[in-house]
Amino acid sequence: MRQVAALPYRVEPDGSIRVMLITSRETQRWVIPKGNPIKGLNAHEAAAQEAYEEAGVEGIPCPTVIGAYSYPKRRKNGVTRTIMVDVFPFAVTGQAEEWPEQDERTTNWFTLPNAAAAVDEPELKGIIAGFREPPPTPGLADRVPAIGQEIGRKMPLLRWFQSLMPTGGRFFELFEAHTATLVAGADALARMMQGGPELHQHIREIVTQEQTADDIAREVLQDVRRTYVTPFDRSAITGLIGVMDDAIDQMNQTAKAVQLFELQEFTPEMRDMTGIIVEAARVTEEAIPLLRSLANNAGRLHTLTARLVELEGHADEIHDAGLKALFRASKDNPMEFVVGQEIYAHLEKITDRFEDVANEIQGLVIDHA
Repeated sequence: MRQVAALPYRVEPDGSIRVMLITSRETQRWVIPKGNPIKGLNAHEAAAQEAYEEAGVEGIPCPTVIGAYSYPKRRKNGVTRTIMVDVFPFAVTGQAEEWPEQDERTTNWFTLPNAAAAVDEPELKGIIAGFREPPPTPGLADRVPAIGQEIGRKMPLLRWFQSLMPTGGRFFELFEAHTATLVAGADALARMMQGGPELHQHIREIVTQEQTADDIAREVLQDVRRTYVTPFDRSAITGLIGVMDDAIDQMNQTAKAVQLFELQEFTPEMRDMTGIIVEAARVTEEAIPLLRSLANNAGRLHTLTARLVELEGHADEIHDAGLKALFRASKDNPMEFVVGQEIYAHLEKITDRFEDVANEIQGLVIDHA
């Protein structure tokens, strides 16, 4: 037997992740919302439905599985069967005041280590613990600038020479600030695709984040020109910030197209692609700070970039299926197909840019780790 599950999560103001666990009805042990596939719904949609019924949470499901785990389930006839559960990331946007199983379960937000410790299934522990790994303790390579300062203090001539060199720039801080705009922009994009009265508010949020991202990218390019020593090759720095900025530019182009054509409703495939974009932004936000210590983080960066490539591949499949369905549904209204095709094209370009981010990061790992 196979079931589906949601991993409800939220991003805290400090960038940390918390996940929601619920208690099972019979044993009151901590689990994640799960259930059987639902006829007429895709797997991730069924997982989102379970998250609402069991925990009252609403949000953005990613259609790409993040992992799977198994557990034994005892049936009423006494027979025990092994159940395989596919887990889908679920970015929580709110919790209802009332939901179907509210009186049967307890819900609670956990840090990732505490959530991993609270569940019983070993594979589920691994999925939760690996959802965002903490960076390793900095090694000698990360302390080189401090060591250089100490040498300069002991050698006055060298200190004088160092004072003539431009400062090292704020590349890592700026990269990380840019990922915050990607996360916020992706969240607003996914909420926009839900339609509703707040659609234009979400469009304005995307525009704001894109403008902030442009300012950050401009500052990075200025630092490249005025900094004598950079942490990576200058072309690698400009290449990485360029593809990151292209991603949010495409989010902005999507929002502008929605506003131009006065769209209010969107296809399920469009919403699924934005779910992938939200997940890609989350993965990027974890990956970028790890560039501070490429040697120590090479393995984790390989895992995260592989996830970005996987997400882009799944987005391509959804794009093709959605475009085909749109063509069939709009044979009597060619303009509807033209408009929809425009939205799909922008969404596909966003996921392509996240794959470009993965390629840029992999290039840094190969060159410097």
